[in-house]
Amino acid sequence: MLTMEEIMETIKMVQKENLDIRTITMGISLRDCSSDDHKAACRKIYEKITRQADRLVKTGEDISREYGLPIVNKRISVTPIALVAEPGDLENYLEYAAVLDRAAAAVGVNFIGGFSALVHKGFTGGDARLIESIPQVLSSTERVCASVNVATSRAGINMDAINMCSRVIKKTAELTAEQDSIGCAKLVVFANVPEDNPFMAGSFHGIGEPDCVINTGVSGPGVVKSAISKAGDADMGDLSEIIKKITFKITRMGELVGRTAAKRLGVPFGIVDLSLAPTPAVGDSVADVLEEMGLERCGAPGSTAALALLNDAVKKGGAMASSYVGGLSGAFIPVSEDAGMIQAVTDGALNLEKLEAMTAVCSVGLDMIAVPGATPAETIAAIIADEMAIGVFNHKTTAVRIIPAAGKKEGERVEFGGLLGEAPVMPVNRFNSAEFVRRGGRIPAPIHSLNN
Repeated sequence: MLTMEEIMETIKMVQKENLDIRTITMGISLRDCSSDDHKAACRKIYEKITRQADRLVKTGEDISREYGLPIVNKRISVTPIALVAEPGDLENYLEYAAVLDRAAAAVGVNFIGGFSALVHKGFTGGDARLIESIPQVLSSTERVCASVNVATSRAGINMDAINMCSRVIKKTAELTAEQDSIGCAKLVVFANVPEDNPFMAGSFHGIGEPDCVINTGVSGPGVVKSAISKAGDADMGDLSEIIKKITFKITRMGELVGRTAAKRLGVPFGIVDLSLAPTPAVGDSVADVLEEMGLERCGAPGSTAALALLNDAVKKGGAMASSYVGGLSGAFIPVSEDAGMIQAVTDGALNLEKLEAMTAVCSVGLDMIAVPGATPAETIAAIIADEMAIGVFNHKTTAVRIIPAAGKKEGERVEFGGLLGEAPVMPVNRFNSAEFVRRGGRIPAPIHSLNN
């Protein structure tokens, strides 16, 4: 049980430090909806999603009022559609995406994730059809999010899949050019993708998950920044302890909300993902947390070490608070969604190469990065390959959500609004990687993956 002191402390975190439950995400298995008749499959999908998630939004709103905690998003993740649609008779999967979009609208959720394929070792016909459908899907739907897992520490890196994804990203950018290529903001390319991640755009319902489950995502960069500020000149060890203690309290709130929602909806509770996910709002920035530690600007020398300390302390604090911490859990560093990151890029303190270095110790990877629209697909493939290598060789999840903003040049800006924010278009290394990425094939798994 929470004590009155803890409740009052939480109220302060909400009112002054931007603590929120970033998302309640309902995972729904669609494996029982698969059919060789795509119309029958789509009908089953719509019926199951609207039945299972009918009370999701209202339940979230009720809990938010009762506990005085903002619950920013209510979302759905489903079984990777490449698995569900493969027995069907369609050449592309736009109809499956359309039914997901209609179902999400019917129940009132912000996003639905799971237009996904897992191709880290190779493609099936359904995988290829799904990936090829992504540009049309993301340019014609409002709520559907897509993801592709192209690498794992056990399988290595599928360069053929990366090359395909880079072309898909370019096409998606072109088809959504009038909205600053926003379609690319709904597509993530992964290494070591987690199957219980509640955060979009990379969320899907893994094949090892139950038929239906509730996962929560908690965010509180402002809370952590405030705690560090009060610590004064604490040394690194003390700083880690302070962050652990505050994230312990944040995690407890996330689990309380998740378990309450699961009980009311009559489904199992899955995990709480404790991720310091920023927003464009002032005071809700991971970059500000790093600067509170003593960096003049995020991206300065020491940024990777500071982020490593932060990420490790967040994970330790969450693990102390709950036996069911999962998903990504750590610190996100998306450029467009973090006011401090945007300022660091604008000031010239943070570039693509420094961001890549920082992804070795953050919880995800190169996230919401805008680059010039003329950036070649081969260069995008090489950027993805670099990020996948960091994940594969360090046994961690990494991801790329990159936006080659159609018609935009270095120094211009893209604007998406809401939680997606805005971003300066960042320069890309001008030297060519085409010959390397065109080799294709699969980069073998590292030797330390043979640990059975």
